[in-house]
Amino acid sequence: MQQFAARFGVEGMKRAKKTPNTRRALAVAEYARDMGKLDEFRSLAMDAHWQNDKDIEDSAVLSELAKASGLDPEKALLAADDPVYQKRIDDLRTEYKQVGVGGIPTFVIGTEKVEGCQPYEVLAAAALRAGARRR
Repeated sequence: MQQFAARFGVEGMKRAKKTPNTRRALAVAEYARDMGKLDEFRSLAMDAHWQNDKDIEDSAVLSELAKASGLDPEKALLAADDPVYQKRIDDLRTEYKQVGVGGIPTFVIGTEKVEGCQPYEVLAAAALRAGARRR
């Protein structure tokens, strides 16, 4: 896994002790999206999980990530369990199932799906097949 990650410039990747239930973290990410802080939160959450072996299910960790992202940590924790954000996660999962997403990330380019972490060349080739033009 570390060798694969290094191909993308990611160093220090660690295998988590357990696969987290990301539902609450995803709800906080949706709150972050609404607050204009999605990129900040997502980046910090990914680093917390993949590089720092933090439990992103834990409320203290989510609060810490929210604060570091420029979010109100109390409001972020409320969002983690808010039915509005939980429904948004459910709706996204339903949509993904309907279009046949089987892995994360999945890129839908034209009529073709590219699943999993792929090098730029794979995505560029799919874009060309879908009719994109090189610049």
